[in-house]
Amino acid sequence: MSSAAKQLKLIVGSKNPVKVNAAKATLATYFPEHHIDCIGVDAPSGVADQPLGEPDTLQGAENRVRYCQEHYQGDFYMAMEGGAARFDYGAATFAYVVIADNHQMSVGRSCNLPLPESLFEQLQQGLELGDVMDAAFNTTNIKQQGGAIGLLTRGHATRQSTYQQALTLAMAPFNHPELFTS
Repeated sequence: MSSAAKQLKLIVGSKNPVKVNAAKATLATYFPEHHIDCIGVDAPSGVADQPLGEPDTLQGAENRVRYCQEHYQGDFYMAMEGGAARFDYGAATFAYVVIADNHQMSVGRSCNLPLPESLFEQLQQGLELGDVMDAAFNTTNIKQQGGAIGLLTRGHATRQSTYQQALTLAMAPFNHPELFTS
């Protein structure tokens, strides 16, 4: 890298390598001429370790980004919060993503991954999805690897690929701020 390379500082509201890597990879696709200085930090979500329902899940991601903005200096701030809910068609897991810079904030959401009812019931009892999946599939720390998504799709999608897609879409207001001003 030349000393004249442009730099962007990205603060991610988690130290989970899946989330950090997804955030850095997403930003790198939009700024290929920049060096991305990416730092994962312990940012509190302010919600349960396993949020249930869309409102708590979104709140967790927003809280993480706000914490990063208040405690760190960066060009971009990103947070991802995985949650689960029972919808009319069945239980599913999903994530909210929040991206901010020093001028605006954007919210995105991943697609839903159907969850077996027996696993969702364990979440309602206070367990985290990663722990439930580790027990069901005899894995260790799956949440810092492919996640439930990787296990249930047989690796055709992963936690990181799903976060990256949601983050990529949430970048729209930063790509065209003139269209998103109120």
